Order: sequence, then structure tokens, then C-alpha cells
Amino acid sequence: MIEALRWDPDLIRRYDLAGPRYTSYPTAVQLHNQVGSFDLLHALRDSRRVARPLSLYVHVPFCANICYYCACNKVITKDRGRAQPYLQRLEHEIQLIACHLDPKQTVEQLHLGGGTPTFLSHVELRQLMAHLRQHFNLLDDDSGDYGIEIDPREADWSTMGLLRELGFNRVSLGVQDLDPVVQRAINRLQSLEQTRAIIEAARTLQFRSINLDLIYGLPKQTPEGFARSVEEVIKLQPDRLSVFNYAHLPERFMPQRRIDASDLPSPAAKLEMLERTIEQLTGAGYRYIGMDHFALPDDELAIAQEESTLQRNFQGYTTHGHCDLIGLGVSSISQIGDLYCQNSSDLNEYQNALDAAQLATHRGLICNQDDRVRRAVIQQLICHFELDFETIEQAFTLDFRGYFSEQWPALEAMANDGLIKLEKDRIEVLPAGRLLVRSVCMVFDGYLDLHNRQRFSRVI
Repeated sequence: MIEALRWDPDLIRRYDLAGPRYTSYPTAVQLHNQVGSFDLLHALRDSRRVARPLSLYVHVPFCANICYYCACNKVITKDRGRAQPYLQRLEHEIQLIACHLDPKQTVEQLHLGGGTPTFLSHVELRQLMAHLRQHFNLLDDDSGDYGIEIDPREADWSTMGLLRELGFNRVSLGVQDLDPVVQRAINRLQSLEQTRAIIEAARTLQFRSINLDLIYGLPKQTPEGFARSVEEVIKLQPDRLSVFNYAHLPERFMPQRRIDASDLPSPAAKLEMLERTIEQLTGAGYRYIGMDHFALPDDELAIAQEESTLQRNFQGYTTHGHCDLIGLGVSSISQIGDLYCQNSSDLNEYQNALDAAQLATHRGLICNQDDRVRRAVIQQLICHFELDFETIEQAFTLDFRGYFSEQWPALEAMANDGLIKLEKDRIEVLPAGRLLVRSVCMVFDGYLDLHNRQRFSRVI
């Protein structure tokens, strides 16, 4: 079993740096416009040739209301009529992509994100799922991991019944904070009763997994108030919890400009929130998976970590990292073999491309051998908190210490500080270093420097 975390305030102060979340390596920051739709089609044909299973991500960008903290790609509108023209383009994209794949390639994982996917009407959700089933090999026996993000203010029992009927068996609910004072400050009023009703519906309808999202560091939050929210959330017994650090970047995300910076908790208060949250969740039996994620011991993520099969991709921690990830919709990202590519993040550009019968690929990257080596190292550390050099040496025919000789002094410094245990043939991230595993991964990042580091959130 993965050993418990250890809270070390001195290490946190020294290593709480800005850096990537490593849902990929290289990260999305490295994507460039020299990669386009031709590269995507080539990668799709390779996927077809070797018949890799698939993971589909579908982006629905619309939200009826704006949450001030949000950094997602979204379109705020009360006009539900805007969904239908978007769905028409999305269906065209599905056809253009699917014709280059083999119908035998099963879709092991499907995720609808946004935005608010339940912005779509019941008729539109049926339409979208029917089109996906027509063009992709979706599983009909409930064995796939088919999830959707839900705003509890936008769903009810009939919505949950429809989603279950359409084949969804996982739901992720945004909660963020249950304190009405905080909710007003972020423009997201959502009662505990609304959240509880959706969870009860999901359980009654036998959804396999329920994930809740919380955010610490929001305006008007206090350690005491956030602890009360966490206590109420624990009573709801979600299978997984994501506890995110709010990064206030109003110069990059316009909605955040509506937040008064003087209402934000101090760095010390944020640390206290996180420390208390970890104590509460681990005390309630949740396992720390890594980064911001916690899961009950019988959850698939916790089991995969125990069995050293956990992986990480653009959808976060996953048991489906062996699949080719196909991103559909505005701003969505695909990872197919060694190709990463992203659709345009501008809704008009996305729709215009498809109107011209073109894919909306806007930028991308093709991994080279060095990328593959560093990706494997970072994947092992961030998923399993340990790395045996021999696995990398055998996979890539190299001498680990020789290849990473420039990084060795930084690793030795981390070992001296008690962040990691560094041996001649392996690295182990110690309990005091697990909250800071992103900082360990940064040592192996061949692209990171002080200039582009400021584009990322802090580790804690």
C-alpha cells in the first residue's frame, strides 16, 4: 500500500513552485502551429493499423451562468438555441475522424466535459450519443468508463435517468465550496440539497462512480469554513474527490477580474485549508492518489496505483492510458501515439473549419525520442512515486545516470532535503515529498525555464 503523506511546512515553502500539472509531457504549452490536420490523419491511420482501443473526449463549451473562478474554455449564454449549430459541426467532425479509424476499435472510455454538457437538452443529448454510436464502436455492456461532468443546478432525476439510459456510468459534479458567502463571491449559488439530490439519483440509478470537485483558495474562504464544507462532502461519500488549488490569474482569464483580490485567503490560510483537508479525507479512509486527487480504497484509481498500472493523460489520472485519446469539439486535445494536437479554441474558427469540410486542428506536437524518455520518467513518478532506472534503460537503451547527468545535482539536493530517496538504481518520492511530486517531475522537464514557468499554477 502507498504510504501516507507527511506534511512538512518547511519543504512546502521551499518547493511550492509554479509548474505544469503534467497531464502530458511535453505539456500543451509546447504545442505549435507547424502541426496540422494532415499529421492528425496520419496518426489516425497508424492507430487504425495497430487497432489500438480508444478514449473519446467531447467538449461542450456552453454554460448558462458564469463562475468567476473558471479558467475553462467556455461560452456563456442563456440562448439554448446556440447548441444545435454547434452539434451539427461536432457531428461533422465525428464523421471526418471516424472514417479514418477501424470500426473494431472499441471505445473503452468516453467523457463529456465543458462548459456544462447538461446545457444540452435531452433531445440533443440523445442526438449526440446516437451519432457517436453510429460512427464509433461504443460498448453496450456497461463495461466501459463513460463519464460526464454535471452542474447540479442544471440537472434533476430525469436528467440522471436519461444519462444512465444513454450509457453513462460515471459522473463528476462541481461543488467547489458549500459556504453561501463564498458561493456569492464566485457567482455560483448551489445548495447542499441540490448536490445531494443528484448523488442520490446517481446511486439509485447505479452509476459506477461519483467524483466531486472542491477548490481551496477562493475569495471569502477561511480554513474553518472550508473544513465544514469538506465535512459535509465526506458525508456524501463520493468515490473520488478532486481538491484543486485556485490560481488567481486575472490577466489570463477575464472572469477572474470580477474577483476582488483583497477577498482571497492568504498563502498561510490556503496551506492550512489543504493540510486540514488532507487530514479529514485520509481520516475518512480516502487514499491520496497524487496531485489533487483522492479516492476510496476500492476505487479503480486506488487499485491501479496499488498494482502499478495507473497512468496519466489529458483527462488526468486514468486506467486507460494505453488508449488513443481522440478530442472532439472546440479546444479539445488528442493524444494519438506520439502526436498531440488541439482544435482551435475559438468557436467561430472551429465552426468555420468544419463548414469548409476541414478538421479544426490548430496546433500540435510530435514527440521525439527525448520527449518519450522524459515522458516515461515523469509518468512513473507522478503516478507511482517511484522509478526504477532499469525500466527506462531497457525501454530506451540508455544509461539513466549518464542521460540525466545534468539533473543529478538537483536530485541530490532533493534527497538531502528529504523530498526523495535517491539510490544508485532508483528514485522514491518520500511521504513528505508526495504533495510536491510536480516539483520532482520538473527536474526532468526539458522545456521548463523561469520564463515559461510563470504560465503555470503553483504546486500547492
